Amino acid sequence: MLCGVTAVAALSLLSVAAHAQSAGLTWSEGYRFSETSGEGLFTNVCRSCHMADGKGAAGAGTYPSLARNGNLQAREYPVGIVVNGQRDMPPFGAMMSDDQVAAVVNYLRTHFGNHYSDVVTPEDVKIVRR
Repeated sequence: MLCGVTAVAALSLLSVAAHAQSAGLTWSEGYRFSETSGEGLFTNVCRSCHMADGKGAAGAGTYPSLARNGNLQAREYPVGIVVNGQRDMPPFGAMMSDDQVAAVVNYLRTHFGNHYSDVVTPEDVKIVRR
């Protein structure tokens, strides 16, 4: 059974890599993410758990839906989750700059049926990091 799970995981990664490459996105190397756009960060960092449609998944773990998510209305909430992590989501604060955190949070807040137009700024991220 483990071989089957490993094969499915490998195929999933290949699928994500192929989509990223066809979309003109590149993979990060090293400890810090190199993507600068919210879409690029979502695709290469978030999508594997929260799925391409942002609806999350359940299986080996539970990955909450980001689609039509009322928790994204309060700007500080998603910034805090991305920076500090929560439950099974790891903290990405050390791997993303303030600009990157703001970019991915703004992307989440304006996609997947979310229509929160007030913009998260890098300064907002700095406040959450304190």
